[in-house]
Amino acid sequence: MGHLHELLSQVISSLLRNKLRSFLTMAGIAWGVASIVLIVAMGDGFQQGQRNNIKQLGEDMVLLFPGRTEKQAGGQRAGRRIRFNFDDIRSIRTECWRVRRVIGELQTQVQAVSPYNSGTFSGLGVEPLYAQIRTTPIAEGHFLTPADEASGRRVCVMGSNVRKQLFGTRGQVLGTEIALNGLPFRIVGLMPEKNQNSSYNGLDGDKIFVPYSAMVRDLPPKDPNFVPGIVNDIIYQPASLGEWKAAREQVLAVLGRNHRFDADDGGAVHVWDTVENAELVDGIFVSMKAFLGVIALVTLTLGGVGVMNIMLVSVTERTREIGLRKAVGATRRRILADFLVEGILLAAASGLVGFLAAYGLASLVNSFPMPEFFAGLPVNGATVAWSFSALAIVAVLSALWPAWRAANLTPVEALRYER
Repeated sequence: MGHLHELLSQVISSLLRNKLRSFLTMAGIAWGVASIVLIVAMGDGFQQGQRNNIKQLGEDMVLLFPGRTEKQAGGQRAGRRIRFNFDDIRSIRTECWRVRRVIGELQTQVQAVSPYNSGTFSGLGVEPLYAQIRTTPIAEGHFLTPADEASGRRVCVMGSNVRKQLFGTRGQVLGTEIALNGLPFRIVGLMPEKNQNSSYNGLDGDKIFVPYSAMVRDLPPKDPNFVPGIVNDIIYQPASLGEWKAAREQVLAVLGRNHRFDADDGGAVHVWDTVENAELVDGIFVSMKAFLGVIALVTLTLGGVGVMNIMLVSVTERTREIGLRKAVGATRRRILADFLVEGILLAAASGLVGFLAAYGLASLVNSFPMPEFFAGLPVNGATVAWSFSALAIVAVLSALWPAWRAANLTPVEALRYER
C-alpha cells in the first residue's frame, strides 16, 4: 500500500513538473477513449434502430411473391404466371425441415359497415400462426384462434385506423359486430397504434384480419382467376439463422417442383429476405464502426506518445534518483516495474476520465426521445471491453520504452549525471 502511494506521488510530481504537456497528453488519451466509446455506441444505436424497424413487420422472416417464369422448364414455356396455393404451404411444412413456421396471406378489398360509419379497407385472410411470424400487437381482446380457423367463424381483428374510421372515439368496440361485404363479423381483437415504416401490402393499421377459411368462403377476391386455395404470398421463418440460405433453397425447390419451374429461375418467385437484409445492414455498420474506431485509436495512440514523452522526461529528471536507488540495492526489474506502473497509471487515469465523460454524454442522449431509426447510444459490455483493451495496450506500449531505459541505467553513470 505504501509503495502504491509512493508511485502515485511520483506520477503527480511528473504531471506538476510538466503541466502544459501533461494536460495535452491526458486530454489526448481521454478524447481517444471517449471517441472509441461514442463511435461504437453510435454504430450500435443505428444498428439496433434498423433492427427495430425491421421488427415492425416481423422478426427473421422471408416473404415470397409469385412472379413469371424466365426459363423453360418441365415442358413449360417461359413467361408463365405463378400462383401460390395452400398446397405449397402444406408441402413446405412437411418437407422443409429447415423452416420453423410458414403461412400464407389472402388479400382483398372489403366494404366494412358499423352502426356509425363505413369504409373500404384491406381484408386479410390468415391463419392464427400469422401472429407468431408477423408483428401483430393486440391492445384489446385476442388475435384469431385455431378454433376460429377450423370452424370458419365470422370474427375479425381490426387495425387502429379501421377502428377510428368505423367507431371514432367510442370505447365499447370489442365484441360488437360489423358488416363485411354485407355479412356479420364479430370483433374479437383490436390492434393499437403501430409505427410501421416498411410494408409490402399496406399498413397493418388499415387492415381487417379474418380467418383464412372464412375469407375463402365469404369474402373471396374479385378476381376471375381466383379459385379456393390460392394465396397472394407466402411468409416463412428459417429454423436457424445460420442456415437461412439452405432454408431458402429448400423452399424454392419445393415451389419449383409444385409449379414446374427451375428453382434457379429468378423471375418465378420474388424474395424479400429480412434475414439477409439484416446481415447486410450489420455488415455495413460493422465496417463503419471499424473505420471510425481506427481513427479514434489513432487519437489514442497519439496520446500514448505523449505519455511516453512525459515518462522519458521524468526518467531524465530522476536519473540521479535512479542511480541512488540502484546503489542501495534496487534491482533492474524493480526499476522497470516502477516506471512501467507509473506510465500505466498516468494513461489509465486519463482514459478513465474520457470513459466517464463519454458514458455521461451517452446517458444524457439516451434520456431524450429517440427517432425511429436510432436507438440511442447504448454503452454495453463489449464497448467497455473494447475501449479499455485499446487503452491497456496503448498504456503498456507507451510506458515500456521509458521504463526499459530507466532500468538499464548503470549506477555510476546515473550518479554522475548532472542536469
